[in-house]
Amino acid sequence: MTTKAVDEMAGVDPSAFANRRSDERVAAKFEVRFEQQQDAARALRAYSLNISAGGLCLRTRKAYDVGAQVRLSMAIEGEEFHLTGIIAWVRDDAEAIGVRFTDVSDDDRLRLQRVVDSFKR
Repeated sequence: MTTKAVDEMAGVDPSAFANRRSDERVAAKFEVRFEQQQDAARALRAYSLNISAGGLCLRTRKAYDVGAQVRLSMAIEGEEFHLTGIIAWVRDDAEAIGVRFTDVSDDDRLRLQRVVDSFKR
């Protein structure tokens, strides 16, 4: 690393580079349906790229704003989920969004963790 790069990083908080996720993500591809009627019509094929017990990454052509609320329905490994989340980030160039699940019941969280574990095998 050059001296200039070190000098530029000296004022940067190291936590800015830390992984803020508290749940392990695993690669997983499955179809996700949007439960809002207007979203269901526009998000013709939304597929997950990865999932954790706390959220997932989706590939979708529909534009979303960070902070927007979404309701998702998905069947994963024989388990049916109906979850609410908020858009945590948007990558327009990759047609991808990150969804952080909100108001997840303890039962759903356990089921999600079992699904995540099944993808690790």
